[in-house]
Amino acid sequence: MAIEETADTVATTDGTDTVADTVETTAGAITYPVAPGYQLNVRSGPGTNYRLVKVLPYNSRVPIRCQRHGQKVSGPYGTSDIWDNIAPGQYVSDAYVKTGSDGFVTVPCG
Repeated sequence: MAIEETADTVATTDGTDTVADTVETTAGAITYPVAPGYQLNVRSGPGTNYRLVKVLPYNSRVPIRCQRHGQKVSGPYGTSDIWDNIAPGQYVSDAYVKTGSDGFVTVPCG
């Protein structure tokens, strides 16, 4: 399994270095960071009215398998109606995921 990693190192006030905004690829699967300081609800569909599947912990990263339009949600990265499918039957609001884009970053869900 090939793992490719890119990172920017940032100096902190206590003199240590930390890795910021790392994007990893594992066999072609890119993961994106969840907004710092947030736990993220994972829903069974593209909206807050769908069943809560689980809650991702702070500092999580998510793979985006496909994306679809759904309920509009406001978060740290703006207001978006895009929902990211991270696994079968698991969706997170794109407003909480740092993709670097206001639009789709992968294929629409079928």
